[in-house]
Amino acid sequence: MADTQQDGVIRRKIAAIKALLAEGGPGADRSWRLALARAARDCLSLPLEVTSLSLHHRSLAELLELPAQQALIAVLQGPSEGMGLLIISPQVLAAMIESQTLGKVSTVQLTGRKPTRTDAAMVAPTLDAALEGLEQMLAQEADLQWAGGFRYASFLDDPRPLGLLLEDIDYRVLTAEVSLGLGARQGSVLLALPADGKAPMPARRTPGPEAQLQSGLAFAQALAEQVEDAGCVLNAVVSRVSLPLHRVMGLQVGEVILLQRAAIDRIHLEGLDGRSMIDGRLGQNRGMRAIRLTPNEAQALALPKPPVLEAIAGEPMRQTG
Repeated sequence: MADTQQDGVIRRKIAAIKALLAEGGPGADRSWRLALARAARDCLSLPLEVTSLSLHHRSLAELLELPAQQALIAVLQGPSEGMGLLIISPQVLAAMIESQTLGKVSTVQLTGRKPTRTDAAMVAPTLDAALEGLEQMLAQEADLQWAGGFRYASFLDDPRPLGLLLEDIDYRVLTAEVSLGLGARQGSVLLALPADGKAPMPARRTPGPEAQLQSGLAFAQALAEQVEDAGCVLNAVVSRVSLPLHRVMGLQVGEVILLQRAAIDRIHLEGLDGRSMIDGRLGQNRGMRAIRLTPNEAQALALPKPPVLEAIAGEPMRQTG
């Protein structure tokens, strides 16, 4: 009896896994979300968020009913002469065009018009970038067999020729509801590809210890280069003065403010967060204003004999206070 129950549990788990693989699993779902957002960001400087995404199998007859009125229909070509579709709703198309022509996404209500060849040419690089990103993220996943290798080929402004253009087979349809321009426009992006897949199965490779070590060293070196090239801003503070707001608002050009306890031999260098980093003395070097760094009291306790360094500023020193 126990063996029968255990066998039933195993069968249910196997059936669930098969159903998940049949629908593409989480690979295509997660990867298409990221690929769309990155393509819009990199190609259009357009914030895009996928608010919902669904994956379904559709026959050719069902697929022909999906394009919205006045949507841009991008015909895709892939491995083994396979063909697919990328259907962009009018709202999404308008946001992509506006981001390139106006530099922002408008909230003005759309006027009905058919997409043009110029529209298709303007969005084609973004579509290819999204498809390429999807392929790269699925490089070692089973979904690459049906989602990989497709690129933009042409466009249609009318879905009627699709019945003659596409094969009469089943298609996997990824429908993404997206928000663009921080909610300025919402619409849908529909990706339809042959369900059986045209691309070869990805070869799974496990990197050896040496490759993993080299990868770790390369990452450490790249991180070090980024950190070393990072800029650091220091403010030289001679003195600080506190004034009431009405006094500040009433300051006039040429008025003199007394800086109490200001001295050229006691200058504080502070970070952007206002934290005191080190003290210095005002001077000059080769005709430019310079600060000779000296340890402050906290540093003197930590480092009894610190080295004395010089920092030379290429611009006149700013005073704060």
